[in-house]
Amino acid sequence: MTRVIIVRHGESTYNTVRRIQGHLDKSVLTEKGCSDAVKVGKALSNISFDAIYCSPLKRAKQTAEIIHGEIKANLGNIPALEENLKIKEIHLPLWEGMLATEVQEKFPEDHKVWKENPDKLRMLVQNGEKTVEYFPILALYEQAKEFWQEILPKHQNQTILVVAHSCINRCLIQTAIKITPGYMQHILQSNCCINVVNFAGLLEDKVQIESFNQIQHMGATLPSLRPNHQGIRLLLVRHGETDWNQQSRYQGQVDISLNENGKLQSEKVADFLKDVSIDKVYSSSLLRAKETAAIILQQHQGINLELELELELNDGFKEIIHGAWEGKLETEIEQEFPGELQRWRDTPEQFQMPAGENFTDFWQRTVEVYESIIEAALTDKLNTILIVAHGGTNQILLCHILGLSAEQFWSFRQSNCCLNVIDYPKGKNGIPVVQGINFTSYLTGSVLDETVTGAL
Repeated sequence: MTRVIIVRHGESTYNTVRRIQGHLDKSVLTEKGCSDAVKVGKALSNISFDAIYCSPLKRAKQTAEIIHGEIKANLGNIPALEENLKIKEIHLPLWEGMLATEVQEKFPEDHKVWKENPDKLRMLVQNGEKTVEYFPILALYEQAKEFWQEILPKHQNQTILVVAHSCINRCLIQTAIKITPGYMQHILQSNCCINVVNFAGLLEDKVQIESFNQIQHMGATLPSLRPNHQGIRLLLVRHGETDWNQQSRYQGQVDISLNENGKLQSEKVADFLKDVSIDKVYSSSLLRAKETAAIILQQHQGINLELELELELNDGFKEIIHGAWEGKLETEIEQEFPGELQRWRDTPEQFQMPAGENFTDFWQRTVEVYESIIEAALTDKLNTILIVAHGGTNQILLCHILGLSAEQFWSFRQSNCCLNVIDYPKGKNGIPVVQGINFTSYLTGSVLDETVTGAL
């Protein structure tokens, strides 16, 4: 496995006034930006990196230098910082230097395209004596691919650090797991966030997002809501650990309860979310999810006695029926059904569980119940809802939200008691925005996922 840790630069002087930066190299880190970069460095200071790359733009380079210094202070001899033009931020030649509000006023139609269909944003720019069409997002998407094609062959089975910018980071992640360019506004990057991406080999091989947009190392709980947020925030949690998870037995819809570690994990999620106001809690009707949700709910009921939240159970959020595999270890499955485990990993979209559930049916029921809950929450003008479900359920929902097909089902790690954050900032008429995937640092204190994930 090649592990790539991707960091966005710290808060810059242009960020504070919402001025478009792009290729402009005039802004530098604020005092907060420097302080947060130190926190990133400390959070990464126990990780041995084989290479460290950064964008040459000041705000990213300054962030990388601070992080590099913190890691070096702890580990001693580490690789030198390497600048790479392919992780430079997006080029927006007609907008750079302008305030976001000025762009919206001066280019209302283009701004709307940028927000809703960023891959279609077109700018007419001068190239010598000619005026040419330039598509900023499509160009950046290709730039991200080129970076992976250059870097991955050099660093097989190594750990590398990349310090860059919001849009290029998003394109790096999009190209890694094949999210199309048009979905760029469906994922966000906070200043000094940490992302962890694992590559089985090269860009065309299997890739998994271990975590996305972590900000807990800076003392925050959840990423900030977008300006003028009007819709709901969804907190999507996987259930806590069971004995079968620990043993890597396939559970499916066998009704296994949490083990002691699973209960402790659930308490840690509850404590992490203790100051977050939650309006409604939904759970899979299976015991392991229901117990996790109940522990979180009890924590909230205990802290705010005015809350009277009820736990709403839903069969639609149950895990896939593994049929003849349920209760079995992978070694036993391979013995009884040779080659089928690999087929499940390679082509889940075509898979029929032996004496169990068809994957297409599983996908359909999961998405249907999810959309009905989101519709109801938006209609009722709720602020924050919590859903506690399963690894497979959550992976389907992340694929659905990000426009991915069932072929990408394995692209997201979902560990026991992990947290995902999805916002609907514009209400019914807007797009869902993923603000966090597989947060687990509150369980182990590490930015790397050190939980026992177990089998589905």
